[in-house]
Amino acid sequence: MTTLVIVESPNKVRSIQSYLGDGYVVDSSVGHIRDLPKGADQVPAKYKGLPWARLGVDIENGFDPVYVVAAEKKPQITKLKKLLKEADELVLATDEDREGEAIAWHLFDELKPKVPVKRIVFNEITKEAITRAVENPRDIDMDLVDAQETRRILDRLYGYEVSPVLWKKVMSGLSAGRVQSVATRLVVERERERMAFRSASYWDLDATFDAGEQHEDARLFPARLVTVGGKRVANGSAFADDGTLKNADVAHLDEARVTALAAGLRDETFTVAGVDAKPYTRKPYAPFRTTTMQQEASRKFGFGAARTMQVAQRLYEGGHITYMRTDSITLSQTALNASRAQVKELYGAEYLPDKPRTYAGKVKNAQEAHEAIRPAGERFKTPQATGLRGDELRLYELIWKRTLASQMKDARGEQVSIRLTATASDAAGADAGAPVELTASGRTITFHGFLKAYVESREDNGQGDDQQTKLPALAQGDTVTAHELTPAGHETKPPARYTEASLIKELEDREIGRPSTYASIIGTIQNRGYVFKKGTALVPAWIAFSVVRLMEQHFPRLVDYSFTAELEDVLDQVSHGREERQRVLEGFWAGSGEKDTGLKRLIENLPDIDARGLATFELGDGVAVRVGRYGPYVEGPPMVPGKDGVDVPTRGNVPEDLPPDELTLEKAKELLANPAGAEKMLGTHPETGLDLVVKNGRFGPYVQELLPEDAPKGEKPRTASLFRTMSMDAIGIDDAVRLLTLPRVVGTDVDGTEITAQNGRYGPYLKKGTDSRSLESEDQLFTLTEEQARAIYAQPKTYGRRGTAKPPLKELGVDPVSERPIVAKDGRFGVYVTDGETNASLRKDDDLETLTEERAQELLAERRARGPVKKTAKKSAKKATTKKTAAKKTATKKTAAKKTAAKKTAAKKTAAKKTTVKKTTTAKTATKSSAAKKS
Repeated sequence: MTTLVIVESPNKVRSIQSYLGDGYVVDSSVGHIRDLPKGADQVPAKYKGLPWARLGVDIENGFDPVYVVAAEKKPQITKLKKLLKEADELVLATDEDREGEAIAWHLFDELKPKVPVKRIVFNEITKEAITRAVENPRDIDMDLVDAQETRRILDRLYGYEVSPVLWKKVMSGLSAGRVQSVATRLVVERERERMAFRSASYWDLDATFDAGEQHEDARLFPARLVTVGGKRVANGSAFADDGTLKNADVAHLDEARVTALAAGLRDETFTVAGVDAKPYTRKPYAPFRTTTMQQEASRKFGFGAARTMQVAQRLYEGGHITYMRTDSITLSQTALNASRAQVKELYGAEYLPDKPRTYAGKVKNAQEAHEAIRPAGERFKTPQATGLRGDELRLYELIWKRTLASQMKDARGEQVSIRLTATASDAAGADAGAPVELTASGRTITFHGFLKAYVESREDNGQGDDQQTKLPALAQGDTVTAHELTPAGHETKPPARYTEASLIKELEDREIGRPSTYASIIGTIQNRGYVFKKGTALVPAWIAFSVVRLMEQHFPRLVDYSFTAELEDVLDQVSHGREERQRVLEGFWAGSGEKDTGLKRLIENLPDIDARGLATFELGDGVAVRVGRYGPYVEGPPMVPGKDGVDVPTRGNVPEDLPPDELTLEKAKELLANPAGAEKMLGTHPETGLDLVVKNGRFGPYVQELLPEDAPKGEKPRTASLFRTMSMDAIGIDDAVRLLTLPRVVGTDVDGTEITAQNGRYGPYLKKGTDSRSLESEDQLFTLTEEQARAIYAQPKTYGRRGTAKPPLKELGVDPVSERPIVAKDGRFGVYVTDGETNASLRKDDDLETLTEERAQELLAERRARGPVKKTAKKSAKKATTKKTAAKKTATKKTAAKKTAAKKTAAKKTAAKKTTVKKTTTAKTATKSSAAKKS
């Protein structure tokens, strides 16, 4: 007897085949095999001309979908049909989520098997799990199939009806989506908050106290100023977003007052007014589900959601972890036994609770998979025993530690708060004689418990669960002296932009979307140009403001957070058989009741839309931002001559990487003063006879040689950026001619390698092969001699003020951002890679011998993205870095989405013109009965 087993991914085939052995033939569907038609050319001939044909959904007859087989899937279907003819039994072993259930149904409906059919699921690829699944088959769950199909049709109706409105009124090529539009709105709303935000300044004291020699183990300790004269000192939380105080009855200190107060307290003795000590207990974190894994991988490794899922997919297919698309935080009994055994083995019995820990899930209707993400198998492999490397090792270790920690004892310790009081002396000025109170807070951990294995990272980089601050053992009435009192100024900060991790958390908290979709949603809003990355922050583009404004004004229900969450809940009800597919679709499309407006009514009754109004954002003084076909620009006075003698406002392009909250009225006026696209004729080049102009482009002013009209197609004009010391108004023809001689060949080094002088984005430099050396001034580009260049290269390479650098351990090509050579060096804290501007330490799983140029570039990009560059001169480099890094990561996300979600990839590819058998509700019922009968 031969059994044909069909899985989704071809990467699973070999391992599952080895577990099943003889009598089984394992092959894959390579993701989805059918989907709704992608365009008019894919709609079957018999449906063309029908009013609903372009949707691929018969909205007039029960919302029956028209499915077509993708052209690239036809050979695989042919292969599967051939294998099925030689089989005595068919086992559908696609993934255990809704997508996997739908793929199983499509396979059944397309292959039309005449042999018994079984449906099996497993959440890990191990011999035990596969054997257990084969021994416990079931029917295809048509409720899950209905839920997936309902979701797919909803998304089709939403996208195909709303997107054309965006094309007509905003810009072609845009798209709207049930979750993507809501996610975009969240990012835009956060930027609006930042734009409306007004900073407020306040001052306090950085205080350090001396408890005396008798407390040598914690003699010096920090404290913060709490009250002055009985009034609470204003801190950041005391101010509203408009910069005003929420409560006027607080002490709002300025620099002069705090400086005087410090002087009035410096020689005073402080008395301990009270000591509050209480036990500290921290319970373990729950095992990972999809979203918490994505968030923690982002915080710890800087991974995007797509990258995390790509790595997790490889770990799952390799048999290292359980299924990675899950809402569940439950561990099976097998996993509990494995976790507890390993905790006892690695940490000792004192870290093991008396009974296994269980966790209550916060995710509503969690059902995609029925177990948390954990190491696979009945006995967990330690990270070192897996043989994994790179990203896979890092993510596996994260999952392994989190799983073990979830089954360990609580961390215990003591939380202490000490109140200190004193009276300010006459030196305190206006606060002379005022009572002052400061508070010191500390924490000691007496038993680390689960923290011995794992500590969760924080989005705000605040104090971690394992951090301790030890305070001296003081009692009420004890006295201490001020060791240091330093006035400290602060400014309130606008709400932080979303990162991938925090946006995923926000969507999940609002019960919008599903864990399996978040990576693709974040990829989509970046690919569509709605959002770009600045470091790890998600920044909305101006086009997103226009799109969200249109959606809020004309489709408010479709971007309403509550409505989107309720719709998600309804889809879950369909998956449980408690709601009917057709009723859900009818309600969304046609609406129900007088107050309920369906999508059809919204589209049919759409009023005239002011496209110009949607694209205009006033900044004041007659200056506005407009979203144009070629990107955003500012428009305002002064008026300049336009076509047909009509005066028009001045325009200036907005830099692509300028966040909206940084485009203030002052910045807009600066852009208008030097509008991009402005140009000035300089004269004729004395050698070529071509006209030379100076222009202001997106990346600053530059000179350009104008080519004649009959120039060969593809020939590019010579250009050269102006020096930082030059301006458009002052540059002359001689300067332009000299600039166009760059890059200049200075000569050759002693080894015969050519040396050139070039003007780069970050200043003048010499280049010899892949070795670049910075020059001190732009004038050296023209004056430096071959002898001087050789002398520079004869010296060890230096970096700024750091002195002579050690010889490089390895050369790793050129960084695409800084355009400088990357080398690996041995530093004080170990091996690191550098391009001379940015240093990035190798991770513990990076090996110098196998380190590639691509990995070195990735390390540098991640390091730049982690924080702002402190040196002012590097500010522009930072912007360029984040822009290019974001583009690179976006491309990576595209690839990752295709590899990690094969079932979704099939849905995105071009389908053939021929259609499969049309699926109806009756057909689905028949399928269920047929599948049950055959199995």
